[in-house]
Amino acid sequence: MADGTSIEWTDATWNPITGCSVHSAGCTNCYAMKLAGTRLRHHPSRAGLTVDSKAGPVWTGKVRFNDEWLMQPLRWTRPRRIFVVAHGDLFHEAVPDEWIDRVFAVMALCPHHQFQVLTKRADRMRAYFAETWQPAPARRLDLGGSDVIEIPAETRPGDRWDQINLAIDEITLAAGELFDRDRFWTKDGNLIGRPAWPRQPLPNVWLGVSVEDQRTADERIPDLLATPAALRWISAEPLLGFIDLTGVQGEDVLSPECWGDCACDSFAGYDPGCRRHGGDGQLTRKLDWVVAGGESGAGARPMDPEWVRLLRDLCAEAGVPFLFKQWGVFAPLLTAPAGTMFRGTKKITGRLLDGVEHNGFPA
Repeated sequence: MADGTSIEWTDATWNPITGCSVHSAGCTNCYAMKLAGTRLRHHPSRAGLTVDSKAGPVWTGKVRFNDEWLMQPLRWTRPRRIFVVAHGDLFHEAVPDEWIDRVFAVMALCPHHQFQVLTKRADRMRAYFAETWQPAPARRLDLGGSDVIEIPAETRPGDRWDQINLAIDEITLAAGELFDRDRFWTKDGNLIGRPAWPRQPLPNVWLGVSVEDQRTADERIPDLLATPAALRWISAEPLLGFIDLTGVQGEDVLSPECWGDCACDSFAGYDPGCRRHGGDGQLTRKLDWVVAGGESGAGARPMDPEWVRLLRDLCAEAGVPFLFKQWGVFAPLLTAPAGTMFRGTKKITGRLLDGVEHNGFPA
């Protein structure tokens, strides 16, 4: 983890979980995978998470919970944008729900930060929030001395937020001196950030998916739109193919019976003439932010300038913030015919798209 990073769209990285596995073409030249198998291969947080191959280090599919890093955001008092599990995937199939609960509990305890989550496993993320349990029992939070908070039993079926609330209780006890009651509790005894009923998404958590082409956008964006979130975003990096966000095909997030026979417009909603939606049923769950960029590092694949121009133009038309992160290794040669690319370092190719640096962020 690092308080400070060269990633253009965040301020810090936080890695309570490390490790992953190759999931799609966008993973081929994963920076975190190569780092885990080279410079950090003997670090306790990375040891054994990769194996060597002819193409370089490859994730084994093992994941690790780094308990010593869990409380890091509590120590950061200045508000930051924090990239969550930058060297793994929070919703990897090998990550237990209990680990995810603890990560969300820390995010709930830090309402002064904005947490940026990215996953390639949008279906797991959607399922995580959809699960239910039996009503939670009564419990108490003992803060020492006579300072005890009684939490009554739930009378309704439990949901994901009940599990996160239990993790919040555990973490507030474990945090010790890091947990400043005056900072985290209101005068009426309510925990700032504790999800209330009816359950609402944490306002400081941005849920997003990584997509690299139309196929992965079609697979992941509908699940993202069906997941409760205060803000939804995509990272199209490395951008390896054309993506039309107004034509994402997938499960209808409003009607589970509809499978792919209408277009899900990530920005504006559904086709007003769609009979299955009964007229102009507009999609209220839509993308709030788009990040795009080319690939850097050894073995980088070129990004067609027209792919990223399309995303820029679609965002401009829809009024959605757009951030162009980088060209990566390949960039268009402006003094040559259209389509001519040159190879250089990330610093040389830069971030200008048609002479403009795009640094859009959600309000």
